[in-house]
Amino acid sequence: MKLHIRHETRYDFDAPVPFGLQQLRKTPKSFRNQSIISWSTQVIGGRKELSFEDYHRNTVELISFETNTQSVTLISEGAVEVEDTHGILGRHEGSVPLWLFKRSTQQTKPGKGVAELVRHLPQGEPLEQMHALSESIRARVKYEIGSSHPDWSAEDAIEAGSGVCQDHTHIFITCARQVGLPARYVSGYLMMNETELQDATHAWAEVHLDGLGWVGFDVSNGISPDNRYVRVATGLDYAQAAPVIGNRIGTAGEQLKVQLQIAQQ
Repeated sequence: MKLHIRHETRYDFDAPVPFGLQQLRKTPKSFRNQSIISWSTQVIGGRKELSFEDYHRNTVELISFETNTQSVTLISEGAVEVEDTHGILGRHEGSVPLWLFKRSTQQTKPGKGVAELVRHLPQGEPLEQMHALSESIRARVKYEIGSSHPDWSAEDAIEAGSGVCQDHTHIFITCARQVGLPARYVSGYLMMNETELQDATHAWAEVHLDGLGWVGFDVSNGISPDNRYVRVATGLDYAQAAPVIGNRIGTAGEQLKVQLQIAQQ
């Protein structure tokens, strides 16, 4: 399936900003089941300083703000072709060892909530356990827009009993690591059947299983990714795969607006 994507992020500041830097991870990955037909990034109110590939093989663009700007707009746009592999990505590639994906982070540190979810996993093959885990998390933590905070950990979301796709993904990869499986966070785009316009990117998990390699699990939707999913960035947690991160000088307040359009080409 060929998908056209336009991802616009706009910052409006209530006072001039002397200087700011942003790291963008908005460029889709080229992989076995996914190829980039075209892709570009436009910066209004700033400029692109450089582009590089991080150790997760994410494309990172470094953006600086114009001096004393009060508005910055970042527009990423292009076309991607995706093949449906039923969530199976296959063998591990790259220089990062698999054991790294068993490491806990601030947002994936296990506690009582994770221990309880793991304790109730059924006996069986790891693939069956991971599907059961996805169902358990979705039943335990209700999907509710605006109910969580970007800095929340897996345990925070479990305790609250609600969250968004980011929280579901953190819980899932934390549990998977607890049973000895390498797991990683994926940020990307999801074409929805009912609308082309969205106000946020999507997130899901991938777990490395013997005999299959990396396998994707979208806990929030209860499925494995198909050809409507576009992989953009991966990492140990949200912080390593976020579409935009950065900082700026000054105390000006800001308003953030995200507009995302995804349609079949």
